[in-house]
Amino acid sequence: MFEKILIANRGEIALRIQRACREMGIKTVVVHSEADREAKYVKLSDESVCIGPAPSAQSYLNVPALIAAAEVTDAQAIHPGYGFLSENADFAERVEQSGFVFIGPRPDTIRLMGDKVCAKQAMIDAGVPCVPGSDGALPDDPATIVKMARKIGFPVIIKAAGGGGGRGMRVVHSEASLLNSVNMTRTEAGAAFGNPTVYMEKYLANPRHIEIQVLADEYGNAIFLGERDCSMQRRHQKIIEEAPAPGITDEQRRHIGKVCAEACRRISYRGAGTFEFLFENGEFYFIEMNTRVQVEHPVTELITGIDIVQEQIRIAAGEKLRYSQEQVKLKGHSMECRINAEDPFNFIPSPGRIESYHPAGGPGIRIDSHIYQGYVVPPHYDSMVGKLISYGDTREQAMARMRVALSEMAITGIKTNIPLHQELFMDSAFQRGGTSIHYLEERLSQLKKAPQ
Repeated sequence: MFEKILIANRGEIALRIQRACREMGIKTVVVHSEADREAKYVKLSDESVCIGPAPSAQSYLNVPALIAAAEVTDAQAIHPGYGFLSENADFAERVEQSGFVFIGPRPDTIRLMGDKVCAKQAMIDAGVPCVPGSDGALPDDPATIVKMARKIGFPVIIKAAGGGGGRGMRVVHSEASLLNSVNMTRTEAGAAFGNPTVYMEKYLANPRHIEIQVLADEYGNAIFLGERDCSMQRRHQKIIEEAPAPGITDEQRRHIGKVCAEACRRISYRGAGTFEFLFENGEFYFIEMNTRVQVEHPVTELITGIDIVQEQIRIAAGEKLRYSQEQVKLKGHSMECRINAEDPFNFIPSPGRIESYHPAGGPGIRIDSHIYQGYVVPPHYDSMVGKLISYGDTREQAMARMRVALSEMAITGIKTNIPLHQELFMDSAFQRGGTSIHYLEERLSQLKKAPQ
């Protein structure tokens, strides 16, 4: 096992990884920008290294600075968390070339799954169900593109091969706007991701977003830890997640889970990963694989009792999976609210000093957050300041506990989206479960139209 791990991230995930390491008796090195000097995890670390000014490009995305920090502190491994460089194959390669262990998949696996065209082909080869669409990248010939779209059937969606996080995609409802949309997406993809390759898929009208959590070691062992429903989204960014997904049967879960575990074995996957699917009319359609720990991993931890971050570390250290598929038992229900420093209804970021902070508590409540009273939320990064997670024997109990927790949690000095969560947890459609990925956008538009 490692003696010292460098955490190449910030915010709540840096604290989450640090806690996992401390529990395992592993020392931590925390890197931070000048803006994060007063962060809780920096104060709690065994060692900390300032790697640059506030802008991410000069700090958390500064590969030479991260490698140098690992070298001067004699760290043995680097955990990238999520976001930033966590799915950057070049970074993973550089980490390994520099003599450190990258806590995640191999660079070639990250590269394969990072290119959406290659990833989709790999999944088709592995027997994972995919959305009907172009077989690979769209050609240059306009007539062929039109022919493909007619065969798939409108509406279609044009996606950037190197995209992700809801960026690099455009829905096309008619043949008249098809070619212009393809060209625009290519141009944007080239500028944003350095890769102008795009592909086409059938646009599903009312799907849910269901994802399968997997763990795999380097010895060919792979398991799935059930599914999560992440359909409550705004602009493709998740707001609320839960596990298990309402309405998914045991048979559906076992079938798609086994398919994902087998796909891991086929591509020699190593570490924690998530297969993301659109789910409509009882069918799963693969959209992408995240080759890292997910923001919403706590809901899976609570219903399985498995610490996903610690398992990542053990796998990276060369250990075999400690669980067989038969040992994975789902118990109860868990829900997660992403708490963001932003206006709850117009979503304008609200950085600044936290004047008072009263975290929620009580049975079945977990908070993953790095904030404290007096902490200054910097304006330079993602607005998420924490995650409020509930657990109950049933979905109804988990939801009731979340409502109580949201009413107790108080953060002043900045605006947060807690009022939005309170609104959603009183929403009758959400209470029933099974809302589509478009539901929140539609609900928000109704709130804007309602008389004030």
